[in-house]
Amino acid sequence: MLQLAQYQDGRLELQDVPAPVPPPGGILVRTTCSVISPGTEKMKVEQARMSLLQKAKARPDQVKKVLDTARTLGWQAAMEKVRNRLESPTPLGYSAAGVVVAVDEGNSRFRVGDRVACGGAECAFHSEMIAVPDLLAARIPEGVEDWQAAYTTLAAISMQAVRQAGCQLGERVLVVGQGLVGLLATRLLQASGVRVMAVDYVPDRLSIASQMGAECTINPGQTKAADAVREWTDGQGVDTVLLCVGGQGREAADMAIECLRERGVMVIVGIYDAELSWKTAYMKDIQVRYSRSYGPGRYDPEYEWAGRDYPFGYVRWTENRNFEACLQLMQSGRLDLTPVTTRRAAFAGAVAVYDALMKPGNTDIGVVLEYEKAADVPLVSPQGVASEIPVIGPTRLTSGHAPLLDVIGAGNFVRTMLLPHLKEQVKLGAIVNGTGLSARHVKEKFGFAQAETDAAVALLGRGNAVLIGTRHHLHAPLVIESLKAGRHVFVEKPLCLTRDELAQIDASMVVGTGSVMVGFNRRFAPATVEMKAVLKAIPGPKTLAYHVFAGALAPDHWYANVEQSGGRVLGEACHFFDYACHLLGRPVRVIAQTLGRPDFPDSVTAQIEFEEGSSAQIIYSAEGDYAFPKETFRVFATGLVVECENFQKLTWYRNRKKTVNTYRSKGHAEEMRAWSAFLNSEKDHPLLYPEARQSMLLTFAALDSLRQGCAIAV
Repeated sequence: MLQLAQYQDGRLELQDVPAPVPPPGGILVRTTCSVISPGTEKMKVEQARMSLLQKAKARPDQVKKVLDTARTLGWQAAMEKVRNRLESPTPLGYSAAGVVVAVDEGNSRFRVGDRVACGGAECAFHSEMIAVPDLLAARIPEGVEDWQAAYTTLAAISMQAVRQAGCQLGERVLVVGQGLVGLLATRLLQASGVRVMAVDYVPDRLSIASQMGAECTINPGQTKAADAVREWTDGQGVDTVLLCVGGQGREAADMAIECLRERGVMVIVGIYDAELSWKTAYMKDIQVRYSRSYGPGRYDPEYEWAGRDYPFGYVRWTENRNFEACLQLMQSGRLDLTPVTTRRAAFAGAVAVYDALMKPGNTDIGVVLEYEKAADVPLVSPQGVASEIPVIGPTRLTSGHAPLLDVIGAGNFVRTMLLPHLKEQVKLGAIVNGTGLSARHVKEKFGFAQAETDAAVALLGRGNAVLIGTRHHLHAPLVIESLKAGRHVFVEKPLCLTRDELAQIDASMVVGTGSVMVGFNRRFAPATVEMKAVLKAIPGPKTLAYHVFAGALAPDHWYANVEQSGGRVLGEACHFFDYACHLLGRPVRVIAQTLGRPDFPDSVTAQIEFEEGSSAQIIYSAEGDYAFPKETFRVFATGLVVECENFQKLTWYRNRKKTVNTYRSKGHAEEMRAWSAFLNSEKDHPLLYPEARQSMLLTFAALDSLRQGCAIAV
């Protein structure tokens, strides 16, 4: 299938990529029409064409992330991540319509053949096929054409702004900015019985605003808006201002405040960094409201991707119900989209359309891309698994067959930290990613034989090894399916999210011929190898104190979705429980406590007792300061204290002397070399299943201790 791809140097390409598969509970849609939003999408292309310095000035938040990566992993890894970001294509588009061609078995609302409107910058791309979760799609009613329905997401943005305004019949509203969202808001306000004055600097837009229902229009370059408002409102000021503009500065906000009546409402709709004249706003006692995209549910992964709708009686208008309301207005004729549709073009010419949009003086507002019919894509469902007891798996391969590696899930971490160390060591088969665009990019970058979006295709292929780098909730099912296929598996941590899943993996190890290695890379760091060799020669128990400053978790980070990540303790702190086992042996008991919510702990302290008297304390904290290193630990042994900082520096204290060794790797490269040597029948398996399994059991025991408030035997 074809999909529009944007690169960070501003290039646009139509690329032939694998078709996606429906997300859990979602649908696969053959796109018939999609709409380009000139404001938002032109901004993305313009940002992509900026120099690195301009990008850094425009996105200081991303610069901070680079600095944090450099602090923990070193500048080389940080710059490699930056290069990966810059060279990786990204999709465009977020408002589309099409026909359902496949439905996940967890979906009960849609049927194959349904016409649907789809939204979401994470899925409703300019692409011949799109995979959409249930609540980001709405059935198109009879009488609404596909090109009209393709506007649904954009119309929902405007509808949510109108809802935030809370306007009543007969009130006067000033809509500043008559781009696509502003024009749609003008029409929706007029349909609600509200009187509208439209403001824009572009005469053509003001002409269309009149067609969309504006009672009067103002060009602030010719007439002062406040004067026009005073005349229109008999000196009172407007009840509400909708700021449908982008950028930053105070000009638009000052205009809005000046035009508002006392105790009026200002709604910020666009990506506008408002600077308010506080004294005027204070004296008028105005209310400032932000309108968040399509409505309640937006940016909530539990709503959008897990399909958990909000109760109708408590949240009357969700983003999906806004979609449906917009479609009903189109059906009734009260939302006429003809005036705003300035161009309809074939999807095959999308690059030329964008080139035209970027030219100075372009006056396009709504641009509809129309698609030719594409081949339907069948839905593939995974199969079930069995359960028994664990075995070790092969410790050394003797077949002599050259390994063929498939990769399922290659996000930025896998592309940066793992694949560069494998591409010269093993032959690469299929790459499976969530979107065809990203799969194709990774295929070309690393030389895979094929790109897919369905893991089942890879698992049914000829490969004898598989690397799993997906989100955590998919780890165990994919490990089990891979073992059933006789594969040798590398899976990023954690191995699984529940004891039941661990039992199922145990059973698969019994009946299969494959092996499992978990991505506990810190075991392979040069600092670890040197330190463990020294500790091995020192008799008696040891003490480990491991401190991790993980930092606060952003609310929209996927780790905050416990069903996908397992939470921070299981999803990340398992690394440090494993490291304690690697240094100190078999754990026998753990007691843990948290500073946060017991149901979602993101700061945990655990005290671990080991079989031969050693002990470890793990402090994993979301609280702290970024000037402090992310990971530090100390090991106390007879005649020795060794201190480590981010696996980049070891400080040795022995014989009343202090020495310092420095390193450059956290173990990812060494981990991949060790595993590829096993696949090539050159060396023994570097991390046998029972060791990784033991670390997972310790992590589960720590979580049980948090919930029960007592020590738990491992």
